[in-house]
Amino acid sequence: MADGLQAGSEGQVRAAVREHYGQIAERGGGGDGCGCGPDCCSPGSVVQIDTITGLYEDPEVSNLPAEVTDLSLGCGDPVTLASLEPGQTVLDLGSGGGIDCFLAAAKVGPAGRVIGVDMTPAMIDRARRNKAKVGAENVEFRLGEIEHLPVADNSVDVAISNCVINLSPDKAQVFREVYRVLKPGGRLAVSDIVTDGPLPDAVKQDLAAWAGCVAGALDVTDYVAAIEAAGFSDVTLTRSYWDQQMIDEAVAELSPEVVGQIRLAEERGIEPRTAVFSAKVTARKRG
Repeated sequence: MADGLQAGSEGQVRAAVREHYGQIAERGGGGDGCGCGPDCCSPGSVVQIDTITGLYEDPEVSNLPAEVTDLSLGCGDPVTLASLEPGQTVLDLGSGGGIDCFLAAAKVGPAGRVIGVDMTPAMIDRARRNKAKVGAENVEFRLGEIEHLPVADNSVDVAISNCVINLSPDKAQVFREVYRVLKPGGRLAVSDIVTDGPLPDAVKQDLAAWAGCVAGALDVTDYVAAIEAAGFSDVTLTRSYWDQQMIDEAVAELSPEVVGQIRLAEERGIEPRTAVFSAKVTARKRG
């Protein structure tokens, strides 16, 4: 059992997520699908640069080319959250088109390096093309699953992730892997989607909802517990709620059965705006 799913369905979840994000990579932008958080789009929309600059505190994001920003599918700004320093080695879990890798690369400078890991071949191809366009020599992209990171033990100073860990059907394994690759005293800094209370079973089993970051979200208490169980200390979590329009757009992407479950939850007094939210999470590997 992993996060409430039968073990045999983990491959189905990964396949659905890989197909979803592979299509986005091949289209070159949001298109008629969506990723996570406030960028979840209504049919036919594309993430625009003004949306991205609103999501990130770092003004450097506005200097990145559209080929990079159009593939941003995150729900926060883990690079600012990480407080990176020159010379550090940074790992980005689920690096997508590379936006957070390129922002991190500027922070760590020529003496540092950034490793992006993504399980979608089409995203890796796009990210490598984006690297050439941006000229980020201290960035590399590796194909792999975040549950089985292609990264050496004790080799990373900071691990970041932007609305990706919620997509994994085995989040506990992800945190164990991050703990393995971090150096003693290394830090985790992620933006992710979590819930305040369990989601209905219909949402948990809807593969389209998994790809849209909703069904895969853990309860906030379980999320923190999984990080601590991996060995991390000093775990902090800050909540960031979406506005109602963003919730409506996300719900519009789900199946009728899932929407019905959400409406039933509303009738029982569960408010979607606070039941599902973006979280800023930091933790430290014990030294």
